Amino acid sequence: MENLVQIAMNNVNFGAIMPALVLSLFGMALLLINVFSPRGKTAHVAWLSMVAIGVTAVVAVNAWNKPFQEITGFAGHVALDNFATFFNIIFLVAAGLTILMSDDYLKREGYPVGEYYPLILLCTAGAMFMASGINLMTIFLGLEVLSVALYVLAGFFRDQAQSNEAGLKYFFLGAFSTGFLLYGIALLYGVTGTTNVAEIGGYLNANPGAYSNLMTVAGMILLSVGFLFKIAIVPFHMWAPDVYQGAPTPITAFMSAGPKAAAFAAFLRVFFLGLGGMQADWTSLLWVLAVLTMFVGNVLAIYQTNLKRMLAYSSVAHAGYALVGMVAANAVGVSGVLFYMLAYTLMNLGAFAVLVLLGKKGEENLTLDGIAGFGYKRPYLGVALTIFLFSLMGIPPTVGFTGKFYIFAGAVKAGYVWLAILGVLNSALSLYYYLRVMVYMYFKEPTEDFSWVKVQVGAVISVLIALAGVLYLGVIPGKVMDLAKMALF
Repeated sequence: MENLVQIAMNNVNFGAIMPALVLSLFGMALLLINVFSPRGKTAHVAWLSMVAIGVTAVVAVNAWNKPFQEITGFAGHVALDNFATFFNIIFLVAAGLTILMSDDYLKREGYPVGEYYPLILLCTAGAMFMASGINLMTIFLGLEVLSVALYVLAGFFRDQAQSNEAGLKYFFLGAFSTGFLLYGIALLYGVTGTTNVAEIGGYLNANPGAYSNLMTVAGMILLSVGFLFKIAIVPFHMWAPDVYQGAPTPITAFMSAGPKAAAFAAFLRVFFLGLGGMQADWTSLLWVLAVLTMFVGNVLAIYQTNLKRMLAYSSVAHAGYALVGMVAANAVGVSGVLFYMLAYTLMNLGAFAVLVLLGKKGEENLTLDGIAGFGYKRPYLGVALTIFLFSLMGIPPTVGFTGKFYIFAGAVKAGYVWLAILGVLNSALSLYYYLRVMVYMYFKEPTEDFSWVKVQVGAVISVLIALAGVLYLGVIPGKVMDLAKMALF
């Protein structure tokens, strides 16, 4: 018995989960602090959450390039390698920008509730477990921690029908995703006898006949469906725009970036390390889905007049762009996916931060008509939103152009020339609905004076950070792209 206990203790290694552990401890501490805080006073909880983000970022960066023995633990279930660390920084950027734009927004909407911030921290911790997981069960647990917190956040405005609808629909989406994922895990375990991703890959490589086993193929497809639900890939995107529209605006921004990046992190690790031998099969499937996702997302975005819903369909299209890099399955394409996740986080959260400042109580003005003349009445915010939209279009010298360039270059290098061409055509298609926002901002007569748009310190800081990142990484992307290449497993 003593030997078993000693073996278990030797396998623990809290260093392998330290970023998620620090964030979870902060989240639980903030829940207790909130109990003793006056009702409606949440600013201190928001800023303490930012302290948590900063401390966790230091811990996460400290894991970069550490020896493999120091960053693996729990009997090989987690690994805080460069891949996980790169994604952890993306999650922290998404969480930090979301928290910054949230406090004044919640007070405006009449929901100054301190539990909001620990939920974001715990959701981010779940995303970190997904990125660090090298066992399918660890990835599943991370997905559940992330999802449960997001169910609550999506339906946070309990008195609003749209928010209730968003929470319920996201719960159903999560339930479907979980069901498919668990069934896929069960089938792969039945074939290989393990849930360790690397061991699954090793077993399949040692037994090539297992690749044609119906259970293996079905397990791969079911795992794909589980991840594709989380990424909102067509045809698994159906309720995603409803959820994005009904959720609080900062949470919509967060859902479109952090959890989506977490799903991509798990997707990449499982399929390249565990199912790399089936690459010819899953790349053919993802090729078709990438094209469908880009076209459906962009075409449906054209018909939207609600800005949150338009950006929701835009998010679907951008998931399709990122999937192109996964189809390429080479160093340029996969590192391009990592870079693009960071790029999309910055430009999309920046755009949503401007919408947070623009919105009235109840957000009834977040429409094309509601934004008419905004560029003239609030020129600085108008310019910021224009830059973010240019980046989402993929116009140089913004990070959106650089990110798409890397992804499409990877596709061309892998021989998927037509896929890259279709991606470029979709980027051109997206010009219509992004430029239409600018037309309303600058060429339509204002019906409002936007007097309610105040300088909210947190949201303005969020806009400035995102703006700096969008322009810096658009002009000087090399260093971050080199880090993305170093993060490949």
